Amino acid sequence: MTPIPRIGIADLLRKYPVLLLDAYGVLVTLAGPLPGAYELIEALNRRGQAYFMLTNGAARLPESAAARYRAFGLAIPPERIITSGSLLTPYFLEQGLVGQRCRVLGPADSRRYVELAGGKVVDLNADFDVLVVCDQSGFPFLETVDATLSALIDKIESGRPAAMVLPNPDLIFPTGHGFGVTSGSIALLIEAALTLRYPERLDLRFACLGKPHAAIFEEAERRAGSRDMVMIGDQLETDIRGANDFGIDSALILGGVVGAEAVAASTARPTFLLPSLQI
Repeated sequence: MTPIPRIGIADLLRKYPVLLLDAYGVLVTLAGPLPGAYELIEALNRRGQAYFMLTNGAARLPESAAARYRAFGLAIPPERIITSGSLLTPYFLEQGLVGQRCRVLGPADSRRYVELAGGKVVDLNADFDVLVVCDQSGFPFLETVDATLSALIDKIESGRPAAMVLPNPDLIFPTGHGFGVTSGSIALLIEAALTLRYPERLDLRFACLGKPHAAIFEEAERRAGSRDMVMIGDQLETDIRGANDFGIDSALILGGVVGAEAVAASTARPTFLLPSLQI
């Protein structure tokens, strides 16, 4: 197999007019910015070069995310932040979910995403038509997941299964002190439990909106007015596979979620390996 070439961030800046940047594991962790992130954002802003943060996060509105990054010293305007949560609006419209009762797993901004999409957010103990798993925070974890699984089974048994939507398919993310599970892992747990109980029901699956699916890349292309882009990410199955499937180049940043063995074994091969963000 042909070795994947390494490239520096300065060469990527010269080669591509538009940079797409993942958030957690590339620019930041929960603890703060990663090495080189401040310098990169400063350089992009100073040059006026187009860039967008493409994040599978659905726990913060772009304005809330921008404020958080400002606290880290990263001057990323809200209009440069494209979240998976923002994809709920076209999805609800396409699928006829506007006005439906929605149970939302996630914090306040996650619930706001669903309201903006036209969903009617209900309490976690209320009946629902749509389950939207946005994030692993903002609710009592075990009790809520158990109660939600039980409610889903009750609804299936009564012949009225709920629609299930997953804006953020990520399974894990770097915390700065190790790794944590995120909403994709919650959805995977629920799907596994439903498959165990209903092995022939192939329809009991979440509709996934974020990377690696095309919608978030299409939104970046629309805003950039160009397809001459490169995706810089730390996860093979979301950032890199998504870029590959969309037909744009990709760069996997080293030292994050993915180890060397995973890179060698995966069919999601990046165009480049990126040692760091440092210019």
